[in-house]
Amino acid sequence: MAQVELIMPKMGESVAEATITSWLKAEGDTIDTDESIVEIATDKVDSEVPSTTAGVLIKKLFQEGDVVQVGQAIAIIDSEGEVSAASSDPAPQKEVIKEVVQAPVIETTTVHENTATVTPVIAQKIEKTSYTGRFYSPLVRSIAKKEGISLNELETINGSGKEGRVTKKDILNYLPNRTQEVATSAASSTNGTSQSTASIKTEPSVVPSMGGDEIIEMDRMRKLIANHMVMSKHTSPHVTSYVEADMTNIVNWRNKVKNEFFARENEKITFTPIIIEAIVKAIKDFPMVNISVDGDNIIKRKNINIGMATALPSGNLIVPVIKNADQLNLVGLTKAVNDLANRARNNKLTPDDIAGGTYTVTNVGTFGNVMRTPIINQPQVAIMAAGAIQKKPAVIETPAGDAIAIRHKMFLSHAYDHRVVDGALGGMFVRKVADYLEEFDVNREF
Repeated sequence: MAQVELIMPKMGESVAEATITSWLKAEGDTIDTDESIVEIATDKVDSEVPSTTAGVLIKKLFQEGDVVQVGQAIAIIDSEGEVSAASSDPAPQKEVIKEVVQAPVIETTTVHENTATVTPVIAQKIEKTSYTGRFYSPLVRSIAKKEGISLNELETINGSGKEGRVTKKDILNYLPNRTQEVATSAASSTNGTSQSTASIKTEPSVVPSMGGDEIIEMDRMRKLIANHMVMSKHTSPHVTSYVEADMTNIVNWRNKVKNEFFARENEKITFTPIIIEAIVKAIKDFPMVNISVDGDNIIKRKNINIGMATALPSGNLIVPVIKNADQLNLVGLTKAVNDLANRARNNKLTPDDIAGGTYTVTNVGTFGNVMRTPIINQPQVAIMAAGAIQKKPAVIETPAGDAIAIRHKMFLSHAYDHRVVDGALGGMFVRKVADYLEEFDVNREF
């Protein structure tokens, strides 16, 4: 009997573990090559793991809800289809084939990361750090580091995960209470007294239900979105600057070339790649918006990787990333935007497609919104929202003097982390993006 280990596949450079959400096959079931065996979930995507071989599933090595490291075996398959021997012999003598091709992750299902917008914090390399025997994930340790939570204090947090493990939700729920306690303690110390000032505890309010109400439990993706929104607002003091850009040249140019563009490139050109091109140019002028914060250190990114918010059929948003966007021309950006958007809508994105972003843009104009105050996509420090393009009367300068004309106008909303991006930088950056849009050459070749 030849036994093959089914390995938890690599799901991207930033993904080190996954949770088994559902077994699609039971022990003893016959399996075909590439047939899905188990559903898994990470902070980035929900996926199915297919079998690398045909045979019979003889052993599940993990249960639903277990967290499994990438590269670990999750099941054993008898590639010759013999079940009886495996069932009766708990310690088979036949050699297990360990050098197998990792199972590819296919048919990615719902992916998080909304923009208002967010993607999960990029996980660092897993280190199995235990303090009292309890494992802490890279995300939990990253949040603890940012919030100044010591190892001893981390040990005091009650964990709701497997074997008491502290989850992201646990530490985020702990932070408001901790903040109040620290503030109270500091106030007492400042006054030089030990006066008994009661700590204010922030508890979830009890929301009464009324007749006819429908209770809808959040799905996993919505819970991730909710937690990440709170974390982002807690981490970064948000400031938003606004500029209204004249898009008339771009609208006229696109109307002129869109049919020829589609005929030559077999791609529809939208306003999104043009806006991204302007953002990339502005980042080169102001590279200090293309950064991240790590404690007291600023990480200045070499690459310009632009995340773009994309609506999913479910109504949620995901943020796939255009890697090295500064190395693409307008045709390349158009193809990248269309490819990522199409794969997002068809649930074909991989974890790497939504990882590594350094700056994010969300085109809220597609929803008819004129502007928005977007939430920063951690661990980035800035995000831009592009509103709907509207016809407006505007004063323009002509050789004969000022005149009023109908122009195509669009608001740009630039939200940034005021810890490291001051108002001058944040304001000049969004103004520069508008300048590049307004200076667009109507005679440009593609």
